[in-house]
Amino acid sequence: MSFGARFAAPAPGDACPCGSGEAFDACCGPLLAGQPAPTAERLMRSRYTAFATGDVDHLARTWHPRTRPTQLDLDPDQRWTGLRILTTVAGGEDDADGIVAFEASWAEGGERGTLRERSRFSRRGGRWVYVDGDVG
Repeated sequence: MSFGARFAAPAPGDACPCGSGEAFDACCGPLLAGQPAPTAERLMRSRYTAFATGDVDHLARTWHPRTRPTQLDLDPDQRWTGLRILTTVAGGEDDADGIVAFEASWAEGGERGTLRERSRFSRRGGRWVYVDGDVG
């Protein structure tokens, strides 16, 4: 795992940033280390955790090559403060595609806000990848 400078890396027993209620090392930690996500929702949660911890490698590795940006710069001053899964459509262990709608809270300086996105996921080489999403 490569965590970006100025980002907080969770310790193994810490609660996972994705809000699952599990410890980081039992939840998103293995996925950030390269283990494949079993479902689109689990991949979504690990990608949220990667944004929260500055793990650009995980974001790039789990982004469909057709839609992945050539460079991804994360703002270390922006803190992701919570994730709420709104709905999932397909995206199970036996599916080829899935959709996960979520709301992610953030804080930067004195400002706070939320990002809502309906994300599309697909299996590529047997692994879930993020394809794209509609923000709104």
